[in-house]
Amino acid sequence: MPAPVIYYIRHGETGWNAEGRFQGSKDIPLNDLGREQAVASGKILGGVLAQDGHEALALPFVSSPLGRARMTMELARGALNLPAAGYGIDDRLREIGYGHWEGLTQPEMKLHDAATFASRRANRWSVPAPGGESYASVASRMRDWFNSVTTDTVTVAHGGTMRALMVVLGVATEIEAAETPIGQGVVYVFRDGVMRKYS
Repeated sequence: MPAPVIYYIRHGETGWNAEGRFQGSKDIPLNDLGREQAVASGKILGGVLAQDGHEALALPFVSSPLGRARMTMELARGALNLPAAGYGIDDRLREIGYGHWEGLTQPEMKLHDAATFASRRANRWSVPAPGGESYASVASRMRDWFNSVTTDTVTVAHGGTMRALMVVLGVATEIEAAETPIGQGVVYVFRDGVMRKYS
């Protein structure tokens, strides 16, 4: 039986994204551009689903619990003429936790803890931020989440969780995934061990 197809949307831009601040578990709202990106991703998703022969109403939609993901989900669903509230929440989709570095830019992280910053630069996958998570631990919960998915699913979550999913599904190595920029206002489709980006 083929693995479920995942239609993956990263949340739209926030003020902290624009400033280069790491958000992690902080609940930062979408900015104006982020709301536009959310609507755009919904429209793109509609085209991709139609191409795949799916009715959007028939698919499960699931989001990270963080507000920026939920707002993106609701705006994207609106673009598909679906009710805003018709989706599930799964805590396993929450963003990688950056611990004491949440709210900081990379230069500020280096000032905060230069030794850990250097260690993490050398091994972004396995070294966590101080008081935070590693990508390896996020991959563990994303593997658990994917294994619970039984049908093609639309997901709205985060850049960090997507990098973890890329490794879990064999789309990228740990090094490749850690360095991959994850777009906003686009749709990624994971199917048969391949990831495609639609914009």
